Amino acid sequence: MLSQEIQEIKIVEKPQSFFPDEASIPPEFQLSEPIHQTEYLIAGELRHWDGAVEQARSPILVQTKDGLAPKIVGSFPLLTEIEALQALDAAVHAYNNGRGIWPTMSVAKRIERVQEFAYRMGEKRTEIVKLLMWEIGKSYQDSVKEFDRTIDYIQDTIDALKDLDRSSSRFVIEQGIIGQIRRSPLGVALCMGPSNYPLNETFTTFIPALIMGNTIVFKPPRPGVLLYRPLLEAFRDSFPPGVVNTIYGAGSKVTPPLMPTGKVDVLAFIGSSKVADSLKKLHPKTHRLRCALGLDAKNPAIILPDADLDLTVQECILGTLSYNGQRCTALKILFVHAQIIDKFLAKFTKAIDNLKCGMPWEKGVNITPLPEGRTDYLKSVVEDAKHFGAKVINDNGGSINETFFYPAVLYPVNSQMKLYREEQFGPVIPIVPFQDIETPINYLTDSDYGQQVSIFGKDADVIANLIDPLVNQVGRVNINSQCQRGPDTFPFTGRKDSAEGTLSVADALRVFSIRTIVAAKEVDLNKTMISKIVREHKSNFLSTDFIL
Repeated sequence: MLSQEIQEIKIVEKPQSFFPDEASIPPEFQLSEPIHQTEYLIAGELRHWDGAVEQARSPILVQTKDGLAPKIVGSFPLLTEIEALQALDAAVHAYNNGRGIWPTMSVAKRIERVQEFAYRMGEKRTEIVKLLMWEIGKSYQDSVKEFDRTIDYIQDTIDALKDLDRSSSRFVIEQGIIGQIRRSPLGVALCMGPSNYPLNETFTTFIPALIMGNTIVFKPPRPGVLLYRPLLEAFRDSFPPGVVNTIYGAGSKVTPPLMPTGKVDVLAFIGSSKVADSLKKLHPKTHRLRCALGLDAKNPAIILPDADLDLTVQECILGTLSYNGQRCTALKILFVHAQIIDKFLAKFTKAIDNLKCGMPWEKGVNITPLPEGRTDYLKSVVEDAKHFGAKVINDNGGSINETFFYPAVLYPVNSQMKLYREEQFGPVIPIVPFQDIETPINYLTDSDYGQQVSIFGKDADVIANLIDPLVNQVGRVNINSQCQRGPDTFPFTGRKDSAEGTLSVADALRVFSIRTIVAAKEVDLNKTMISKIVREHKSNFLSTDFIL
């Protein structure tokens, strides 16, 4: 059964009692006043916007004298096509067909600029963490983790680039040809991240694209816009004018006009495959467009009859409900063998009963409010599943309190239901019983998605027989553990509609660059000239400098 605290939340006559009043919010987590952003960065200038704006409404509601109301975090500019194209032109000018300051700068100096930015970003930790909590409803501990992981990612990227550059800091001689092979930038990158990890996931494309010498047009996700405001001056001061340019507003209005120009060389996007496809189609020369895409996923767990149920339940709770299940790497459907289904369901629903629900700043909180409108969708897929024979089997599952949605475990789920195929992206957990192992294998084979899968069991022979076919269906097979992205040094990719390109600390550097060779016949004239260029440091590319 639910704890007494959660029971009261469910049965209280005034549901707003779940949400706080301003006075009850701990002082260190309060927003002193709304942040009304009017600045945007183009060509090294923080320009002022006095046009239309959009309110940033928190999923956290607060009690007021007039009743329950969304907390207004602030507002941000609704730029137009005009400003978006200005940002693109600034990035094009800064790249200057590869002749700009940034793309021709030495790797060592680019690293220095990124290090300076990371230092200044670290100074804004408290402010950005608080905005993460308020803008997207992420718990304090997870918001801290996202910020710190992002700082670590920047440093790991710097270290990986040093390793990459060191391996390129020598000449090779083959068949009478002297050559030096290095990586050079691609051009202008349009970077857009997701609202569930608006800092970390965005920076996993933004930072490698930037440090490899590309210039950037950057659109923050909605929600997740205002947490970038503290970084605008750091962007401006750390990089040459036009290297980083920000655009705000509705993605459907400010990003599509950029693609038909043909001036975008790299599309870095984390979101839905539908949006990614629509943007790619707008480019006049799609064969010249490099893409790094993190897209949809419907990651299943396969729970075998000999699975360690305590371990399996623990990992499945984390996999399905970390940050309310709002992760592309979340476990989004569970296939449980019929021999253990009753025991699994009993342990799993009991574990959900013990989760703490509340506000993001509460210590140990597991389930927090969702972005506006999300509860309506989740309610619709629960009702659809019930229509086709599933039941909500946990106490209070699917209960709604404004922006709060209590986790719903649905069983038995079948192929007639939306939840069988659709990515729910929230705290709804469909469970499918199976007798024949071909059932989950066929599910993965037929699925449009191919990001990850988790297998739970003890028999090495059985698991080995699953690994071999499944590695050809998904980008990562997890054994007795939840699906996840980390560690960031591991490749992160997907098959089918789940991804394009491979991201990790090292892989991303290659995604946002191209191998380029300077070559010359091994004759005295060339050897003398190359030696002079290298000895007198006349070229940033043709160099044997070793970065420590």
